[in-house]
Amino acid sequence: MAQEVRGVIAAGKDLPVRVETIVVPDPGPGEAVVQVQACGVCHTDLHYKQGGISDDFPFLLGHEAAGMVESVGEEVTDVEPGDFVILNWRAVCGNCRACLRGRPWYCFNTHNATQKMALASTGQELSPALGIGAFAEKTLVSARQCTKVDPSVAPQVAGLLGCGVMAGIGAAINTGNVGRGDTVAVIGCGGVGDAAIAGANLAGAAKIIAVDIDDRKLATARTMGATHTVNSRETDPVEAIRELTGGFGADLVIEAVGRPETYRQAFYARDLAGTVVLVGVPTPEMKLELPLLDVFGRGGALKSSWYGDCLPSRDFPMLIDLHLQGRLNLEAFVTETIQLDEVEKAFERMYHGDVLRSVVML
Repeated sequence: MAQEVRGVIAAGKDLPVRVETIVVPDPGPGEAVVQVQACGVCHTDLHYKQGGISDDFPFLLGHEAAGMVESVGEEVTDVEPGDFVILNWRAVCGNCRACLRGRPWYCFNTHNATQKMALASTGQELSPALGIGAFAEKTLVSARQCTKVDPSVAPQVAGLLGCGVMAGIGAAINTGNVGRGDTVAVIGCGGVGDAAIAGANLAGAAKIIAVDIDDRKLATARTMGATHTVNSRETDPVEAIRELTGGFGADLVIEAVGRPETYRQAFYARDLAGTVVLVGVPTPEMKLELPLLDVFGRGGALKSSWYGDCLPSRDFPMLIDLHLQGRLNLEAFVTETIQLDEVEKAFERMYHGDVLRSVVML
């Protein structure tokens, strides 16, 4: 039997979100229904609401979530009812060219549920954010989007690995390959940038330089592991990073803003043969211009990080274990816990930079 539950809907571009009754079908082959326990409010959800991802309204928002598997369809072997899971939007297929080459963290054909959830009032089908749609009491996903982790972890911190925190930690560890003793600079200290700082700290970086225009965010970055901070509204960040690294620049610079100006700063703030990792998400109209001779002459690598280049089945349980051991403070990312009907206000607080993460508790 299909179920009716409450969920947060974005009905049209820039309209306030609202809580509606939605219909969740029984899981079909390869699918699972998950009882959502917590879901973080992520910038990507705001992009959906603003029409910046696509115009497939109405959207069922929410994707950074953890919860309990309630039921599974046929052909599901990896999870079963009662499993505590983090939802992921890289449900590795195992058959695409990336998977077959042994690089599943680049999977180009990730799984989503085949059936659609719908509005109870009209029957209109919903587009779930990143194939998940977890600002809802229950959601239908591909069973491969469910990653089992230690159930003793609090749902409000576990869910953060489903998107933003994993993106940041992975940008440092997986994409940036931070090594012991490396110097790292992170430009942009929101949730993803702070997670990159935490990841660099976890990997043994000797010096971690946080760059932002907001002193509040720089203060938070220090609690995440930053050893130095630079307010780029007052100081040239390229010069500051070079001064802090013996005049050379950082081994790795992570750009967590997604703007051409900050990317140029990252490019010139790295050491010769250093690495730039872009994890901030640009908008379609943005363009980047760099002297090609500088690209050649500075060497190194210019990378972008997709979802922290994570493999959920490998990375989620590992990071949860590190958290439970007290070596990764995920609680520090949770600014506030809220209810479903407070998501619109949470978007406003996010827009003004007042929170690292608001987390909806269900």
